[in-house]
Order: sequence, then structure tokens, then C-alpha cells
Amino acid sequence: MNFDLKVDSAGTSDWHIDEPPDSRGINVAFENGIDISNLKARQFDISDFDEFDIILTMDKSNYSDLLNLARDEKDRKKIKLFMNMAFPGVNMDVHDPYYDGKFQEVFELLEDASEKILERIIK
Repeated sequence: MNFDLKVDSAGTSDWHIDEPPDSRGINVAFENGIDISNLKARQFDISDFDEFDIILTMDKSNYSDLLNLARDEKDRKKIKLFMNMAFPGVNMDVHDPYYDGKFQEVFELLEDASEKILERIIK
């Protein structure tokens, strides 16, 4: 089976636009076979509602921010908590490893959740 998926990442604030990921995150990704060293931060744009079928947020704060940006009900229906897509109803935020350095732990959580999300999408 072939799938045409486009995956992107964007923040709801403008704090780190055009900056690379945290070096600790780059290292953990690389140790797990993924090179993210060329990525640059960007801010979510209203046009992302047109570009993507599903918009996943890492936490309830970003979820709320995007709901406030949504133009209509169609946009609002695209916004989902990342962890709810993998484990429906958990309403769990993805821990931000910036402050405690738990990048490997977060990587493993997101990898597991991503596999479950992909399974849901391709069914």
C-alpha cells in the first residue's frame, strides 16, 4: 500500500521562527535514526487549515490557541490533541522536555503514539 502523507510542524507563537530544534532534540532524533538538523521553526499560519486534513497539538494550550484561530467549524474539526489521536479520550498533554531534558522519553512517547495514529489513518 502506498500513502501520500505530508507532515509538518509549526508553533502557535513566534518565539523561535527560523531557529533549528533544540540541540538535545536533534541528538536524540539522530540517535534514533532521524535527522532533523535541517528543520527550522515556523509559526502556524491560517492557510495551514487549508493545507492539512488533521492538525495535531501537543497540549491543551496550543489546542485552545488554534481553536481561537479557526475560521469556521470545518477548521475546528481538524484540530486534535496528539495523544487523543493515539489513545482516544486520554486528554493528555505531551510533556515539554526543554526544562528537564527528558528528550528520549518524549521521543519514545511520540514514536509510539505516531505508530498508533498512522494505524488509525490507514484503516
